[in-house]
Amino acid sequence: MLHQVLRRFGQKLVRKRKLWQPVTEDDQLRRLSTLDLVAQGVGRTVGIGVYVLAGEVARNQAGPSIVICILVAGLSTVLAGLCYAEISARVPHSGSAYLYSFVIIGELWAFITGWNLILSLVANKAIVAHAWILAFDNLRGNKISQTLHESISALISRVFTEYLDFFVVGLVLLLLDLWTLRISWTFQVTKVFTSVKILVLGFVIISGFIKGDLHNWKLTEEDYIKVGLNDTFKLGPLGSGGFVPFGFEGILRGAATCFYAFIGFECIVTKVKKVKNPQHSIPIAIVISLFISCFVHFGVSMALTLMVPYYQLQPGSTLSEAFLHIAWAPAYYVVACGFFCSVSASLLGYFYPIVQVIYIMAWDGLLFPVLTKILYTTNIHIMATVISSIIAAIMAFFFRLTDLVDLRSIGSLISHSLVAICVLIIRYQPEKKGGNEAVVQEENGLVAQKLTLQQLIFPGSSTPTPLSGRVVYVCSSLLVMLIILLCLVVTQWPVLLSGDPVWVSVAVLLLVLITGLTGVIWRQPQSSSPLPFKVPALPLLPLLSIFMNICLMMQMTIDTWARYSVWMLIGFVIYFSYGIQHSLVPNPS
Repeated sequence: MLHQVLRRFGQKLVRKRKLWQPVTEDDQLRRLSTLDLVAQGVGRTVGIGVYVLAGEVARNQAGPSIVICILVAGLSTVLAGLCYAEISARVPHSGSAYLYSFVIIGELWAFITGWNLILSLVANKAIVAHAWILAFDNLRGNKISQTLHESISALISRVFTEYLDFFVVGLVLLLLDLWTLRISWTFQVTKVFTSVKILVLGFVIISGFIKGDLHNWKLTEEDYIKVGLNDTFKLGPLGSGGFVPFGFEGILRGAATCFYAFIGFECIVTKVKKVKNPQHSIPIAIVISLFISCFVHFGVSMALTLMVPYYQLQPGSTLSEAFLHIAWAPAYYVVACGFFCSVSASLLGYFYPIVQVIYIMAWDGLLFPVLTKILYTTNIHIMATVISSIIAAIMAFFFRLTDLVDLRSIGSLISHSLVAICVLIIRYQPEKKGGNEAVVQEENGLVAQKLTLQQLIFPGSSTPTPLSGRVVYVCSSLLVMLIILLCLVVTQWPVLLSGDPVWVSVAVLLLVLITGLTGVIWRQPQSSSPLPFKVPALPLLPLLSIFMNICLMMQMTIDTWARYSVWMLIGFVIYFSYGIQHSLVPNPS
């Protein structure tokens, strides 16, 4: 009896959603081209991070080696983008990573993915509001914050003065939500803002090569002493190396922070219903927009560190303030205007995905049905909008900007890893012929076939079978656990480099096991169904994507993991007390 109860409970956790609405390509609403999608992707990925985070990472984490951080974070995002491209070609439906996980690996992982997406998007909503205030202040020469604190501090208590910015953030969130409810032309405005942003950033890159000084990449301790700086920072001595002043640890931590700058390309896969040819346009748009984004971020970070010695970058400074250092005051206002346009475009684009994810999860029964309520006069999901705004305001009140950035990044890294797992699994699954026939065929196949050691290396079939698909599923699960252990060992890289026999033996054993399981997956037959795009070098690229994502997550602070654990605990309480019982997906027979 207990065995049957546990079996039914396990079946509920892995039940999968079926796609019952095929995508048609003759819909008159399908007007977006590949170029439109590229503009959307570039507009979302080339945003706040390029104006704000570059200075923060260069000053406190990486110095001039921020360009390496950009390349590492960009490579991780490109690998994730390739996985998204194949999945979007296989599942041409709106829903992003949440839907992909639900269709391929089951309900529990779909809820985890969706809950992480909500965390990531809500945290970004608070970040964007913070950045909008900062951008508006830049246009005024940073006079607003100084005047407010100087004039109000004499009238109210110190506590309210310190948290004044958070009250303003809450007010901005409320006003922007009310404003966005009545805007139907945000897509056109976003394209204009994106064009302005790219022109301004092109100007920054060119300026960096004109006014930059290569000596800023070769600073020594004597340079710091001359300006009265010989202090130490948390990641190492300020002058401990010219191009890499904070060492390898600084590069890793900086890459984890820079990952935030590339988040947002997932918006492309949510436009399926509006694209003329989604299976062709979406994969191409993802790849092109990510390469453009990597190039822009690399060029801007290079220009910034060439124009300004990294130790002179002030906390909270923006890209525009670099032009004050080189005495180009008019350029300061040009770049500040571009910053304002960039943040404004982000404000218009980031509200809808939050509401969409919440609405879809509530419609599937995993969240409360009140979140599906729509204001029919404006066709807006009113409850999802209001609740996400309240959560964002609370997060903005209690967390610093860097805390929000880390929460945003960790949620996206986990979602990207789950999409990579989906690619690894679905490529080796047998084709579904539909309905009960597929289920019966799979059950009969598993009964008829018995797994032997020889079949792991020589499957004996050129097409995927139920048994080979199950082998890949199990091996993929084991690989993820082994990669997590390997990343934990890699975080102890100073001990590994010292030649400690215990740690070296553990690392070698993990590498041998990972190599063996990867070889088993590689020997299994792949699906031969034609697709506009497929991830090359399977299974290596998805596994490399998972490895890089987990390595970046390992760089997050303990406080970030504590906050994330609280968020996930709330999510699991909701799922196991409500979602698992009210899910609209039927139990497997």
